[in-house]
Amino acid sequence: MSRTKRMTLAISAGALALGAGLGVTGMASAATTPTPTPSSSASADATPGTTDGPGMRGGHGHRGGERGVAQAAALAAKLGVDEAKVTEALQAFRDANKPTTPPAEGTRPDRATMDAALAKSLAASLGIDESKVTTALEELRTAAQADRAAELKTRLDKAVTDGTLTQAEADAVTKAVEKGVIGGGGH
Repeated sequence: MSRTKRMTLAISAGALALGAGLGVTGMASAATTPTPTPSSSASADATPGTTDGPGMRGGHGHRGGERGVAQAAALAAKLGVDEAKVTEALQAFRDANKPTTPPAEGTRPDRATMDAALAKSLAASLGIDESKVTTALEELRTAAQADRAAELKTRLDKAVTDGTLTQAEADAVTKAVEKGVIGGGGH
């Protein structure tokens, strides 16, 4: 194998390894859990902008505190209803859909099915048309994905500026995230 090919492979492997690390840390920092809590931050579980399930990303991680309250507030504002009602409806949904056993390793709940169930439940609980709830959830998810992508770009730009990565490596990480090879930004 030529020296150029070896260097290209080494750089690509390094970029993918870095991207995987960024993706894992990004997912861990953005992850929420489907299990309910009695705290005011419980609405973090229903992060409409970051769903893999009923308003959740990944199904594990931290609660989000202020972020969860802000997300419930954002959903309430989009729907034109009281934040407390949204929080209560989200809690009721989580309570009704709490898994009895953890999912098998390497499996995830079907996002579309869980999103539809969340929208239907919220619509019924809040007395709102289901299509309006679905639209609000999709808009919030899109905004959250854009925020994550912008955060990743900022981190990668800083790594290039600091000399930690080359621009080509940062571009490779960005492409891997966009193609769904690794997590870390919006898809």
